[in-house]
Amino acid sequence: MRFDRREGLSIEPAGQVGGVDLEEIKRAVRTILRAVGEDPDRPGLLETPRRVAKMYAEMFSGLQQDPARHLEVTFPEEYDELVLVRDIPFTSMCEHHLLPFTGVAHVGYIPHGRVTGLSKLARVVEEVARRPQVQERMTQTIADMIEEKLESTGVAVVIQAEHSCMSIRGVKKHGSSTVTSALRGIFKKNPSSRAEVLSLIAQKPL
Repeated sequence: MRFDRREGLSIEPAGQVGGVDLEEIKRAVRTILRAVGEDPDRPGLLETPRRVAKMYAEMFSGLQQDPARHLEVTFPEEYDELVLVRDIPFTSMCEHHLLPFTGVAHVGYIPHGRVTGLSKLARVVEEVARRPQVQERMTQTIADMIEEKLESTGVAVVIQAEHSCMSIRGVKKHGSSTVTSALRGIFKKNPSSRAEVLSLIAQKPL
């Protein structure tokens, strides 16, 4: 493996980075440019295939990672009330149009004898986000990972995002947002616990 200084990425022998075939993406981008009537060899577009390949390698890096590994380090703790990290920013890619959706994730859990570092929850969100997907599945994936790894009493994940596939094409409803939630354990079974976590998520930032 070598390091490409211009790309700022580690390049694998076959022109790949993190399992992404950069050369194939470059060829595909040139094909798309020709298909829409452009000249991929004109000065303004000459470097576009390389830039797009680099972008996809970054945006889809989560496909080659296991975000759950961040939750493997835990600490014994008797605290058994809600732990909530709000407003974790992320950008992901809608699998339907390969256009980005951007927003925030709120992640909460009730420990059952062990806790993890707060930054680990943000890292899980970041890596899960870096793959093509729908927001609904992203929400469930994060909740399932936390529930499985931390064996917590309850898990709540709420994601709010704006989808560019709705704002720049199709219905063109700029500013509209989509909210999804995944509740596990006590948050799914107990209405008062569910109401508590959702009310805390809805509070205005400090």
